[in-house]
Formats: sequence, structure tokens, C-alpha cells
Amino acid sequence: MSIDKYNAEGYYDPTAYEAMTVIEKEERALRAFRPIVYICSPYAGDTENNVKFAQRYSRFAVDKGYIPIAPHLLFPQFMNDADPTERKLGLFFGNALMSKCSEVWVFGEHISAGMETEIKRARWKNYRLRYFTKSCEEVQK
Repeated sequence: MSIDKYNAEGYYDPTAYEAMTVIEKEERALRAFRPIVYICSPYAGDTENNVKFAQRYSRFAVDKGYIPIAPHLLFPQFMNDADPTERKLGLFFGNALMSKCSEVWVFGEHISAGMETEIKRARWKNYRLRYFTKSCEEVQK
């Protein structure tokens, strides 16, 4: 949107121009800000479907104006979740990323052991927790 220095009647109007310029800059800054959210959903078990769900949840966060962090989509690409040592390290990495997020979003009705660990940590650190169904509808807990 281009802001004109002249009013509708053709007169130079610097006060209105400056005010509208400031408002436009503020709106642009607000559109650029996206808080980071931690995506907490099952991974172990049916990993193929759980990955698809985590991708859907991440897309949902993007569509709502957030930046999603889903460690269970990243770390299993180069770490072995079946190896207890690597799984523990992956959970540690996830906790480090969680500390950078403004909220933790928990998805699904089933809370896995890994999710329970993440939720306990989020509560312990007093992070904001939000719960969603598999179909991305928010529920109060």
C-alpha cells in the first residue's frame, strides 16, 4: 500500500502522512513476528503415521502464524530412536529446543512416554501448554 502525502482534496497533509506511515510500519512488524512453538506428539510405535501427523501439526502451527519446532521430525533423520542412548540424547536436544519456544502444543488423545517426559518438563519450567485433538481442535485441560 502506498501512502499519499496529499489528502483526498489534493492538499499536502504531512501529519496524516506521518501517522499512516507509522501505522503501516507497525502492521508490517506484527506480520513479520512469529512466535516459536514446540510440537509435542507421538513418534514411537507407528512412526510412519506419527510422522505424517507431526507434519500436519507443524503445518497447522504455520497456518496459525507460528514457527513450529518438532524435534521428532528432525532428530530421527540422523539418530537411531531404537538405541536408548541416542533416544535419551534426542530427548535432551528436544528439551534444549523447548526452552527457546513460547508455548508447547500437545497433540492427540494418546500421551506417549516421550510426550509425558516433555509435558512434565514444560510444567516444571512453567511453559505455557496448549492441548489439541488429532484434528487440531484446541481443548482445555
